[in-house]
Amino acid sequence: MQWRNVTVFLAGKCLRMATLLTALCLLSFFLLRLSPIDPVQAYVGADMLQVGPEQRARIAEYWGLDKPPVEQFLHWASAVVRGDFGTSMIFRRPVLSVIGERFGASLFLMGAAWLLSGLVGFTLGVIAGMRRDTWVDRMIKWYCCTLASTPTFWLGLLVLTVFAVWLGWFPVGMGVPAGLLAHEVTLGDRLHHLVLPVLTLSVLGVANVALHTREKLIDVLASDYVLFARARGEAGMTLFWRHGFRNVVLPALTLQFASFSELFGGAVLAEQVFSYPGLGQTIVEAGLRGDVPLLLGVVLFSALFVFSGNLIADLLYRIVDPRIREGAGV
Repeated sequence: MQWRNVTVFLAGKCLRMATLLTALCLLSFFLLRLSPIDPVQAYVGADMLQVGPEQRARIAEYWGLDKPPVEQFLHWASAVVRGDFGTSMIFRRPVLSVIGERFGASLFLMGAAWLLSGLVGFTLGVIAGMRRDTWVDRMIKWYCCTLASTPTFWLGLLVLTVFAVWLGWFPVGMGVPAGLLAHEVTLGDRLHHLVLPVLTLSVLGVANVALHTREKLIDVLASDYVLFARARGEAGMTLFWRHGFRNVVLPALTLQFASFSELFGGAVLAEQVFSYPGLGQTIVEAGLRGDVPLLLGVVLFSALFVFSGNLIADLLYRIVDPRIREGAGV
């Protein structure tokens, strides 16, 4: 019976994912078509004055821009089904190649920020819950509420100004030092350029996990079995490790996986502020320059990334809550 529930659950998720991806692609395509950006002009760039009407028509024909919008979308969709995402107009390379290269950089950035924010947020939440209504608790809540209302780009500019411009401890931007060939760039150089973007993303991601862990731990500490443990003489971190840790770590973990959408959105802004060559900066370039194949490819890939995080969170919820695992929440 449990396997049947899991099968139905996964089938429903796959159907929702297919519907979501179709709607996102349709919306992104037609919004880009309605935008004032001329893909041919963006393709030619500053040399537009030297391009005649015939050359312009040939460029549009080469990229399929002379066809009706519906026909363009259907042609792209049929190619995607066959595994062909097309060629980027900006980079003159296959879309999957561009996404693979840029996603590697973004994955390193988001992964480090995700791990750091989860660890710091969980630790702060445990401290606040164990020290409820003390000055430590009030300071952590104030810190988290302030972070929850702080825009990513503003914090990124602040961090950039303080640590890169004033103190000069870190580079102003980019993913590697300027002027170096690819084989000359070391891992230390990449990590040095990664510190400020990771710091910006991780600091903002702390608030939700910390506040959620605090409230969950307060509920656990007020339960009957914890009161009984206190009556037996257990207290402090011994009480937490025996009775609190397992009850708060899984909910915090599911919340962290469910935050993939906020993480990706924050990465887009952080990559723009720090000129970091990741997937977020790529989607901005594709939108501003009318690169339809690249934009739709990144939209598909980012949607799959966010959906994967939400799916993992849902599966963890089924593990944590037996009522959902037994089918009550399906």
